[in-house]
Amino acid sequence: MPKRKVPPQLRDKLPKRAQEIWVKAFNNAFEQYKDPKKRRGKQSLDEVASKTAWSAVKKEYKKGDDNKWHKKKK
Repeated sequence: MPKRKVPPQLRDKLPKRAQEIWVKAFNNAFEQYKDPKKRRGKQSLDEVASKTAWSAVKKEYKKGDDNKWHKKKK
């Protein structure tokens, strides 16, 4: 499968670094969970990869009151 790029709807919402995190996590999860036996429930491969990608982004970024994503302070 070709590597997934940043979906157009995320380009304006996420900072560049958060986009990179999302893509890397999505692609890794897509490879890791190809086998349906490795997924929980009946989620599709896209659903699992997307949830994994968002989880990775949320480790370093949070959505502010201004509805924009900001890097978390350490």
